[in-house]
Amino acid sequence: MSDLLLAILLGIVEGLTEFLPISSTAHQILAADLLGFKVAGWDAFVVMIQLGAILAVCVLYAAKLWRVLVTLPSDPASRLFAAGIVVAVLPAVALGVAFHKPIKTLLFAPLPIAIALIAGGLVIIAVERNLPRVKYAAADALPLSVCLRIGAIQCLAMVPGVSRSGATIIGALLLGVERRAAAEFSFFLAIPTMAGAFAYDLYKNWSVFTPDSAVLIGAGSLAAFLSALFVVRWSLDFIQRRGFTPFAWYRIALGGAILAVLAIG
Repeated sequence: MSDLLLAILLGIVEGLTEFLPISSTAHQILAADLLGFKVAGWDAFVVMIQLGAILAVCVLYAAKLWRVLVTLPSDPASRLFAAGIVVAVLPAVALGVAFHKPIKTLLFAPLPIAIALIAGGLVIIAVERNLPRVKYAAADALPLSVCLRIGAIQCLAMVPGVSRSGATIIGALLLGVERRAAAEFSFFLAIPTMAGAFAYDLYKNWSVFTPDSAVLIGAGSLAAFLSALFVVRWSLDFIQRRGFTPFAWYRIALGGAILAVLAIG
């Protein structure tokens, strides 16, 4: 199988998993190991094809994002929403720069991923069974203190297998944010978080990229964009009807399967 086709398949995996609480990074690492896909700057490839998923959110919420942008000088609600996203992304920026290398070196491996998947699944089940009273029903009207705490919880997702969307959603639920609003805030927070990760990895790995690498990243990003369009639209309705427990059981099953494979070599 050609590297181009493998890059497209990994892009589809990225788009299908990025906005669900099941860890897109874990799925990409495992899929790449199974498919035998390794290219120059592989660690950066995993991060950089997330650009397609970011663009999917921007397209689906284009009207809202544009309205916030043009009314920013005059509308307090728009300023609160923008400030909340900025405040929420700051902890990830600080820790991401400080611990970027050790995280990729030590934790991009099957065993810690399996443990994180199972632990995260158990946390989701516990939270879903003991949901606090809803205090906030709109993703664009959260107090700055709540946004900051969600952003701090998002930092747990630097460990592959935890899931960025899972950490932010569960953190939001614990702070009293309604399910749909928690998912939507996670979508919005993904834009600056993932854009920043993309830019940082591009800067750090520029020297190892080749024209072929650019083609693979472009193909993977396009595939991620198209598959993420579907997932974002579908997930909100599914979450409102079924909650997050089905994703928790999937995480536990996947983590258990990885441990079983490791046990038998």
